[in-house]
Amino acid sequence: MLLSSESRSLDLSSPRIMGILNLTPDSFSDGGHFVDRDAALHHALQMVEDGATLIDVGGESTRPGADAVAEQQELDRVIPVLELLRKELDCWISIDTSKAVVMRESVKAGADLINDIFALREPGALQVAADSGAAICLMHMQGQPRTMQQAPDYQDVTLEVADFLRQRLQACDDAGIPRERICLDPGYGFGKRLEHNYELLGKVGQLHALGLPLLVGMSRKSMLGQLLDREVDQRLAGGLAAHLFALSQGAQILRVHDVKEMADAMRVWQQAAQYQG
Repeated sequence: MLLSSESRSLDLSSPRIMGILNLTPDSFSDGGHFVDRDAALHHALQMVEDGATLIDVGGESTRPGADAVAEQQELDRVIPVLELLRKELDCWISIDTSKAVVMRESVKAGADLINDIFALREPGALQVAADSGAAICLMHMQGQPRTMQQAPDYQDVTLEVADFLRQRLQACDDAGIPRERICLDPGYGFGKRLEHNYELLGKVGQLHALGLPLLVGMSRKSMLGQLLDREVDQRLAGGLAAHLFALSQGAQILRVHDVKEMADAMRVWQQAAQYQG
């Protein structure tokens, strides 16, 4: 299976790691660590060396309760870093944004993938994404980032996530976006209670019925902290277990903070998996 942009294709016959590069002062686990451009570049280079095939750049925190970021402020955070990364790295670069203008300018600056938690529902986003030629990740979210955890409710979380993604795929079809440019994210932690997250993880393989690559991201999230009673900096083992389970169900892209540890765990899993009957 391939994920394609206008200029390149990503072979997903083996799973890939997406390293998280937050340029925000208030992200839930590493806010403020990489706001300096040199620090951001160094971290991206290290993640690629450690095994990341994609780097996901974000300029606005989407944790519950986070303050909104103005369009120009987000552009000022991400564009210089994207341009720097494009000069220094040949890996895939992703822009984590929901704003149409940020999408457009980020692709101009070198982004290969638009990673949108709103699944191209914000004003202008669908048309900009269609025109950009970039690959796209559509994510499921119930509600809005700042209030999404107040009262999430589902009758059947996996079915409802699948239905939502199917509707957004139809919107992309109508906008002329080829399916080979799209991957899907179930949206762990976005408008979902603890039981919703784990039911959705347990049944994530059902989303393959949509016929597109699956990207999953559970790194350091509260679904791990709540279950294990661990603070953010103590959730690595839980995150590795969650992502390895997703791999066992066919997930193709893992979005994580701890690239080196995830790459090691994935290598062991792959070595054993090749001998399965």
